[in-house]
Amino acid sequence: MAEPSTAALRSFDEEALPHLDTLYRVALRLTADPTLAEDLVQDTMLKAYRSWRQYRPGTNARGWLLTILRNTFINDFRRRKHEPVAMDLEAVEPHAIYRSVQDTDPEGTFFSQIVDAKVVEAIDALPADFREVLALSDIEGMSYGEIAETLKIPVGTVKSRLFRARRQLQARLYAHAVEMGYIKPREAPR
Repeated sequence: MAEPSTAALRSFDEEALPHLDTLYRVALRLTADPTLAEDLVQDTMLKAYRSWRQYRPGTNARGWLLTILRNTFINDFRRRKHEPVAMDLEAVEPHAIYRSVQDTDPEGTFFSQIVDAKVVEAIDALPADFREVLALSDIEGMSYGEIAETLKIPVGTVKSRLFRARRQLQARLYAHAVEMGYIKPREAPR
């Protein structure tokens, strides 16, 4: 491809460059992204520069450039349509938040925040099966499914043991929790 002459370069500078702002505004409307708009304008100007020999001086340079811009956008869109698109599945899936917390354990989160010497002592006093499930859930942060897989027991058994372990801890630690201000004392029935 022959390099444009000095006269052609001057003509390009005089007729094409004044339309950069217009091209950018249109590209921004098409792409809705400033970075993509800049890239689109750059591609358009490069194509226009390479094809400047085909432009008839004195005609509508803005219209010619906008046609190149639009065609470049459409061609890029068609090409990108066939490429895989990275997306945030949590933003796409309506139940993604539910799925992200369905195996989490809010009660376990609470227990993990109040661990001190008395709590450790109470945990150590639990039966081994309960202590193991409680440690994996509340200390290691494992989901029910992960615990079930690790211990080779059903998820229902994990939930049952965890519930029972926490109830035993609750009974053993009630006075301590009141003393520390974690909970208010129960009112005596009247």
